[in-house]
Formats: sequence, structure tokens, C-alpha cells
Amino acid sequence: MPGNRNFSILDRLLIKTGKLLGGHTLPSDYIVRPSPALQHAERIDNSHTKHAAGLMRVNHTGEVCAQALYRGQELTAAQSQVRESMQQAAKEERDHLDWCSERLTQLGSHTSRLNPLFYTTSFCLGALAGLAGDKWSLGFVAETEKQVCIHLEDHLQKLPVSDKKSRAILEQMKIDENKHANTAIASGAATLPLPVRKAMGLMSQIMTRTTYYW
Repeated sequence: MPGNRNFSILDRLLIKTGKLLGGHTLPSDYIVRPSPALQHAERIDNSHTKHAAGLMRVNHTGEVCAQALYRGQELTAAQSQVRESMQQAAKEERDHLDWCSERLTQLGSHTSRLNPLFYTTSFCLGALAGLAGDKWSLGFVAETEKQVCIHLEDHLQKLPVSDKKSRAILEQMKIDENKHANTAIASGAATLPLPVRKAMGLMSQIMTRTTYYW
């Protein structure tokens, strides 16, 4: 049966490519969790809309990168349980992606035009991390999520006080990202070398400073 076949890395690469070209990253029956923003009425001051949109655009691109990272790691992970963990994390990151996209529409703005570039870069990094071995792949996840939590806390401080909808989204995202980091650590994540951690931080800064505007 096709569902029981042990796919090679090449097989999985071709499958992923087909899904990406078709615009699909999750099973069609996957149900996205309702956005936390639904709990709040729209009360943001018009003078703060542009700034809030810039912040949410950065967060949307961050989730694009997360999708790519997990899909790349899933492709090259050696152990099936690690691949399954990456798949589950990707599903939750997809929730974040949809929430941020919806919020940008509500704010009358757009997603970043640089998303294809950041997706491609992150997918390649994820695949390389997977090839380095599962403990390093998990270490990459743990470090990424730690940096994301710091980034989300910074944005929670910068959001306009009146933007309760965006705040609710980022707060739930922070909970999920922290869970992903803890899961990776519990699964045997290795601590990444300092130069790698710094390089990851630099890439994050570049993404943040560009996608806020574009």
C-alpha cells in the first residue's frame, strides 16, 4: 500500500515540491484553530493601524519561515518520531500563519513581498539541520523558538494598547512557540554553538527590519 511505503529523501523531496507548487502545506481535512482575535472587538485607533500592520507583517513572515523550517527538517529527519513531531509543529505554525494573514487583512494591509525569499532560505536551513542529525535538528528548533519568544515579547510591548486583537494572537503564539521549544529540548535537542546562535539572530534581525515595511 502507498501509505505504508518507506519514502526515501528523494521521494519526500519530490512530494514536498509538488505540494509547494500546488500551494498545499497541510492535509485538506486539517481544521485551523479559531483566531484568538475573535474574542475582542475592533477598537484600534486609526493612527496606530499602520504600525500594528507592520508588526503583524513581520510576525506573518516569521510564520512563513517556521513553515519552511519544519518542512525542511521533516524532509531530512532520520527518525520517524522526529518527522511526526515536525509535522505537528508545522500544523500549529500554520494556525499562526492564518491568524496573522487574517489580521493583516483586517488592518487593510498586505503580507511581505519578501516571503518567497525567506521561505526558500528557511527551507534550505531546515533541510541542512536535519541532515546534520536529529539532535542538531531539534537543537535548531529549540533555539529558533527561544528567539521567537523573545521577539514576540518585544512586539507585545510595541503593539498599540488599543489593538487587543493582535495582542491576543501574539500571546497565543508565544504559548505555542514555548511549547515547541520545550518539546524539542525534552526530545534530546543539542545546544547549538554560539556562532550559529548569533548567525540565527542576525538573520532574524534582517527579516524583522525589512518585512516591517515590505
